[in-house]
Amino acid sequence: MASLNKVILIGHMTADPELKQTATGVSVCSFSIGVNRKFTKQGEQQTDFISIVAWRNTAEFIAKYFRKGNAICICGSIQTRSWTDNNGNKRYTTEVIADEASFVEKKGESAPGDPEYAPSLSAPQFEEVSGDDDLPF
Repeated sequence: MASLNKVILIGHMTADPELKQTATGVSVCSFSIGVNRKFTKQGEQQTDFISIVAWRNTAEFIAKYFRKGNAICICGSIQTRSWTDNNGNKRYTTEVIADEASFVEKKGESAPGDPEYAPSLSAPQFEEVSGDDDLPF
């Protein structure tokens, strides 16, 4: 049986991301984003707050370029984990493990506070081809 676990979200950071290191030196960044629901009751806007965990280079990228309020696109997968708390109760959480993160807004639309913030949003460059003789198809 086939299965697929793929999530694509666009939302706004609810707080500044905090970059941490595991005991073995692996970068990890946990944060949440607010994602507006498409359909609302009686015209009220509703937002879901979704927990995200990013690892290694993705975690470092997010910590460097994103701040509270910035729009962000996350691609990843849903993961559920459980643990026992200090009172012996079984706890569960569901979060998105971010495989990719990317900019949504152009430079200047959002002020992340980092002077190096400069996403590459330039238009592609095309070369004019004079005839069909050199085309490989």
